[in-house]
Amino acid sequence: MLATLALAAASLSPCTFSDSAGVRMVEARCTTVSVPLDPAQPAGKVLGLAVAVIPAPTPREPGEALTVLAGGPGGSAREFYASFQRAFAQAGKHTDIVLVDQRGTGGSARMDCPVFEGPDKILSPEAARAATRQCLAVLPHDPRLFTTSVAVRDLEAVRELLGYERLHVYGASYGTRVAQHYARRYPERTASLILDGVIPPEVPLGPNVPLNAQAALETIFSRCRAQADCEARFGDLEARFAGLRRDLAASPAEFSMPHPRTGEPESVRLTEVDVAVGVRLLSYTDDSAALLPLLIHEAAGGRPQGLAAQSLLAMEGLSESLALGMHNAVVCTEDLPFVHIDEAERARLEATYLGFRQVEALQAMCHDWPRGRMDEDLRVPLNDTVPTLILSGQYDPVTPPAYGDIVAGALPDSRHLVAPGMGHGVAAAGCAPRLLSTFVRQPDPGGLDAACLDRLAPQPFFLDYSGPAP
Repeated sequence: MLATLALAAASLSPCTFSDSAGVRMVEARCTTVSVPLDPAQPAGKVLGLAVAVIPAPTPREPGEALTVLAGGPGGSAREFYASFQRAFAQAGKHTDIVLVDQRGTGGSARMDCPVFEGPDKILSPEAARAATRQCLAVLPHDPRLFTTSVAVRDLEAVRELLGYERLHVYGASYGTRVAQHYARRYPERTASLILDGVIPPEVPLGPNVPLNAQAALETIFSRCRAQADCEARFGDLEARFAGLRRDLAASPAEFSMPHPRTGEPESVRLTEVDVAVGVRLLSYTDDSAALLPLLIHEAAGGRPQGLAAQSLLAMEGLSESLALGMHNAVVCTEDLPFVHIDEAERARLEATYLGFRQVEALQAMCHDWPRGRMDEDLRVPLNDTVPTLILSGQYDPVTPPAYGDIVAGALPDSRHLVAPGMGHGVAAAGCAPRLLSTFVRQPDPGGLDAACLDRLAPQPFFLDYSGPAP
C-alpha cells in the first residue's frame, strides 16, 4: 500500500488534459511538483513539473507504475499519452500510469521558440541563426538546465514523492534516450524498459536523419513498383519526385487553397524545401506514407494542393507538439557537438532529398546556443541487466531497426521486435498494446509470445482520394 498512501499525500486533484490539438481528452489526477531549477542550487529558484497519475482500477503491484516518456526532443508526456491512449489502455488496467511533462515541455515551464516556425527557418542556416538569437533573448529560463541529464533527476524526484518503489519506463523516440539514462542513473528503481523507436546513446541526432529519410522514401518507391496497380497508376515515381523538386527549386508554385483544418482561404508558396520537409514528416507512419505516391504524382502533374495541404498539417502539428527551445537545448548539448562530417559523408548527405541543409541549419542554430549540463556517461551504451523490450518499425524513417539491433547488443536481458510495414512508433499498432501490457506484468523478454506482430502490414497505397487500393 506504499504507493497508495503516498499518492493520497501528494495533493493529487482530479484533472483533464488533452493532446496538442485539444481533441483527445484524458481524465486523471494531477499535481505540480516543485524541483530545483538548477540541481546544483537546491535552495535556489524552483521549477514546477506538471504531473498526472492515472490510477489502475485493480493494481497488480501497488509499488510499481508505468511512466511514459515523449519524443521530440520537446514533446509533452501528457499530450503524447492523450494521442496514443490505445497503446497503454491494457497496461493501465493493472498498473498505475505516471506522466511527467519533461522540464521545458507541456505544462513544465514550456520553452517555446515561435520564431522557428516554418521550413525556411528550420532549414535555412542564415534564418536559423537569426531565429536562434531571437529565441534566446525571450526564453524564460537558462536553457543549459533543460537537458536529459537534468530531466532524469526530475523523474526520480517525482517517483520518490509519489512513493513508487520502481518504474516501468516506456520511451518513444528521443524518450528512449531519457529512459536509458534513467536506468543508468537509477537501476534499482527501474523495473523494465520499453524502447519504441530507439536511439542508441552513442548515435547523435542530426547527421543520419537525411540518410534514414532517403532510405525510407526509396522503400516507398520500391513498394509501389512491386505492386502492379500502383506502378500502373503512378509510373516512375522516383523520376517524378526528382522532377518535382527540380521544378520547384527553379520556380516555387504559388496558388490559393482552403486551409485543410479551418477551410479558410490560404495563399501558398510551395517551395522545394516545403516538399522535402513535408515528405519526410508524411513518411513517419504507414497511414500517411500510403498517401505519398498519390500526392507526389498529383504535384508533379501540376496539382500540388494535396501535397501542400498534407505538408501544412504535418508542419503545424509539429509546431504545436514540440517546444523548440527545449529541443534546441538538448540537441545543441547532446548531439551537434559530437557530429564530425568529412567530405565523403557530406557528399552522401547531399545526395539525399533533404540534402546537407538540415545538418547545416542545425550547426548554425547551435553556433550561438549555450552548451548545457550533460553527464559524462550519457553517450555511453547502456549495459545493464534491466529487462528491456525494444520495438522498431520496419520502415521507420528516423530510428530504423538497425538502431534497435545496436541497443539490444549491449543489453543481455533484451529482445528486439521489428513490426512489419510499420513506421516510427509501434506501441499502438495491432497487438502491440497487449504485448506491452503482458511485458509490464511479467518483464521476461525471452518468454514474450510476439507472433501476433507478424500479422501487421502497411496501409495499402491510395490510388485516388477515395481511399486505399484493395
